[in-house]
This record gives sequence, C-alpha cells and structure tokens, in this order.
Amino acid sequence: MDYHKSPFIVIWELTRACALRCLHCRAEAQYFRHPDELTTEEGFALIDQIAEMEGAMLVFTGGDPLMRPDLFDFIEYAVKKGIRVSMTPKVTRKAMERAKAAGLSRWAFSLDGPNETIHDYFRGVKGSYNRTIKYIHYLHELELPVQINTVVSRFNVDVLKEMAERVQELKAVLWSVFFLIPTGRATNLEPISPEDHEKVLLWLSELKDHVPFDIKTTEAPFYRRVLLQKGEEVFQRTKPGRDDARPFMDGIGRAPFAVNDGKGFVFISHLGDVYPSGFLPIKCGNVRETPLLSIYQNHKVFRELRNPDLLKGKCGQCEFRHICGGSRSRAYAVTGDYLASDPYCIYQPKKTNVSVKSGSSLMNEN
Repeated sequence: MDYHKSPFIVIWELTRACALRCLHCRAEAQYFRHPDELTTEEGFALIDQIAEMEGAMLVFTGGDPLMRPDLFDFIEYAVKKGIRVSMTPKVTRKAMERAKAAGLSRWAFSLDGPNETIHDYFRGVKGSYNRTIKYIHYLHELELPVQINTVVSRFNVDVLKEMAERVQELKAVLWSVFFLIPTGRATNLEPISPEDHEKVLLWLSELKDHVPFDIKTTEAPFYRRVLLQKGEEVFQRTKPGRDDARPFMDGIGRAPFAVNDGKGFVFISHLGDVYPSGFLPIKCGNVRETPLLSIYQNHKVFRELRNPDLLKGKCGQCEFRHICGGSRSRAYAVTGDYLASDPYCIYQPKKTNVSVKSGSSLMNEN
C-alpha cells in the first residue's frame, strides 16, 4: 500500500451519544445524539468512498455506535462492498447476534483493569467490568473474534502483568494497548512518565513471544523502534509458532507498513469532519463538502504528517523517523505543534543521517 494515496485504517465516529462516562473519553460523549450527525444516506455514500480505497479497514466507534439504529445497516452495506469491519460499542446480547449476522469481523471490548475496582473506576459505571466479562464469554459462543483495548495511565500501569493474564484467560486474539493522549476527558488523567513508556514497551516486546494473542500499541509508534533495536521484525504477518499459522488471526489484517496519525490513518467525526486522528483535533475538511480521499491526499496537514523529514527536534534527527515518527497527537497535545518531537520518547538519536525506511517489516501500531 502507498499511504500517500490511500489510508489503511478509516475510523468513523458514528455518534457521540453514550450511556457511559469514561474518564479517558476522547469524544467527551453525551447522553443524546447530535441532530447534525451524518444521515443514513450520507453514511452509505461515505462507505461507497471507503470501498474505493483498496485494502482499507473500517472501524465504527463513538460514543457508542449502538446508539445509531442504522448501525447494522452500515455493517451489512460495508461487508457487501468488500470492506473489513470492526467496531467498539457498548454491549448487548442482541447486538452481538445482529453484528455476527451482519458480517462483523471483530468485536473490540475496552477493559482497563484486571478487576472490577479499576475497570469500573475508568468507565464511571458500577458493574461495567462484570458485564464486559459476561459478554466476552457470550461472544466466544458466537465464534466472533475478540479484541481487548486497554488505556495505560498512572492508575493501572502497576497491574499490566495481571491485565495480560486476564487477556489470555479471555481468549482475545489481540490486545490493543493504548498510551494516553491528554485530550477530551483524558486531560484529567495522569499519563505514565516517558521512562515508564519505555519500560512498558520493552515489557510488551518480551511478552509478545510468550502469549497466544497478538499485541499492538496505539499512540506509541516508538514500539517499532524498540523491536528493531532488539533485532526483531516489526510487521509480523502471523504469530511465530502458532499451529494454524492463520495470517492476521481473524481476517481483519495488519498494516503492511508503519501507520501513524494522518499516515495510513484517517478519522471522520459524527458530523463528517475529517481529522488525521481522533486524538489530533485539527479539522482538515468535511465529507459533506469534499470527498474523503481528496482531503486525505491533498490537505496540507495530512501531506506534512506523511513526510518524516519535516519532523522537528529529536524526531527530525532520529534514524528511526521513517518507521516511527513519534506520536503526532501527543506532540500536538503537549506542545501545540504536530511536527514537534514526541515528548514521551526517551530515545536519543545517533549522530547520523541514515534512516530506516518504512518498508522494513512490523506490527500495526499507530
């Protein structure tokens, strides 16, 4: 894939309506839907555009996508168009059955602690942990692959080992470890230190060889640098030693090259506004006015984000800038400059102009 031409991952925030009050919610979700959300007809038109992007994966998010009564119409339509579809909604048994019937490829659950005390604190709703565990077991009965998302902050960094054990017990195919970006409600949470970022990433790089599930990171692109420094492949297509050796685990797939904010990645809000990422709040256009692919290919912000030689400070000097590039969302949240160095990476670049090109081989971290 050429990320200058087309994104690999398209995130569509169907709505900001949600019954939960999660402490780290990027969207600062509300209880009611916005009257100016993209209509069903506009949603179908957007899916038509995504279908023209060869190899793109569509993720429905929110808020809670289940607050949209046309959610399953969108899933069915996208699947018929040949698009791989995943989503991260609040859970009900009926919704899981309908999603399976509609052709959903993977269901992602948020689990931010190995016990109800920690998880329910994050979610802001008592009983959320127990309900999530119950529904994960039911999803296994439906034979629909499970992904578990975990946000790392000061509040749970000391229980990540227990969290990994719980992910294995719950038979997830993928553990998506998200490193906090101070935006939305997450400005009230304390991120882990730069040193702890490095420690966690080193730990994940060891863990991945001893667990049956895959691991990806979000907003920690320097995980790729950690793997390369250890002499490991970055874009593994299958998990070494897996008996069935099924590529990409469940058909959703992994990015063939390094994804980052605006680079192989695009976010569409509930109002149709287009951003490089849900955590990089720079509006670059609206799908009601301009085709999505045109915004992605031509807007100045997207073009700059796809050029690692424009990066500033340490990131601009780093020999890993083509394969990593630092979190552009974190750089913007902390410094106000999306091309600034990622302030949570402790690596000191070597005094060299040699760069690692993105065709090397790594997991889908963005």
